[in-house]
Amino acid sequence: MLNEKVLKKISGIIPSDRLMRDEPMSRHTSFRIGGPAALFVQVNNEEELAGVLAALNKEQAEFIIAGNGSNLLVSDEGYPGVIVKLGGDFEEIAVDAENECIVTAGAAKILSSVSAFLTERGLSGFEFASGIPGSIGGAVFMNAGAYGGEIKDIAKSVRLMDISCGAAYDVSAKDMKFGYRMSRAQTGDVVILSVTLELKEDDPAAIAERVAELAAKRNAKQPVNYPSAGSTFKRPVGGYAAALIEEAGLKGYRAGGACVSEKHAGFVINYEGASCEDVLNVMRHVREMVYEKSGIMLEPEVRLINCSL
Repeated sequence: MLNEKVLKKISGIIPSDRLMRDEPMSRHTSFRIGGPAALFVQVNNEEELAGVLAALNKEQAEFIIAGNGSNLLVSDEGYPGVIVKLGGDFEEIAVDAENECIVTAGAAKILSSVSAFLTERGLSGFEFASGIPGSIGGAVFMNAGAYGGEIKDIAKSVRLMDISCGAAYDVSAKDMKFGYRMSRAQTGDVVILSVTLELKEDDPAAIAERVAELAAKRNAKQPVNYPSAGSTFKRPVGGYAAALIEEAGLKGYRAGGACVSEKHAGFVINYEGASCEDVLNVMRHVREMVYEKSGIMLEPEVRLINCSL
């Protein structure tokens, strides 16, 4: 049950058109899966976010800060707390007035949109991320990477908000403690507000050509025509999840409406009206069989919400 005190407090901060009760999370995840969130809230600036966090903390309410939902698997039962989504000011992007190679993007800005902005201005270094689904905040959270590049390679600084007190501040990329699909934001004590990138000047046509080449590679190798959360499992030490899954003979393995992609074994896809439990059953079987064959226990890269393996 949603705490009515929480709803009352948040209603005094956020307009009703950005407050949704029992909102299906299938509308807000790239998997197109997930039951209702008790309350779904969109905050459009730092002041609103700080106010909402204060209300949630005071009532000790359960909540999650969500980006574009491209790395979430939400339970069929939904989420009993509050989903806080960033929008408005957090979707802005701007070039530094003194250095055109420095660009700041709000956490809710979609990666493809960031890529288009940078390409048009002849700023290179972001090409690897151009086809990754999701928001740049989520990419920073996961230190997203592809084709030899990672967010840590181009991040100069990150603006954060302390979840406990609502204070906003900037930290250097070094202080983000980036690692493989890791950042300090995963400790759960901060929200990513924006990221400042340091890029290099290049010919816009050359950048566009590289973006197009990477898009062609992605489309050829990945099941982009099916809902998914991208790579389902993290890359284990000394190997690749997709290779281990394929070696275990699991390409095409199906449970209900979910299956291991025939195109890329690293993806579990929503093949046909999959439920969260269908995806979990595929993931469980994959982990069991890969461990049996290789002795390696795969760890999920997808973020599990109100569910577990």
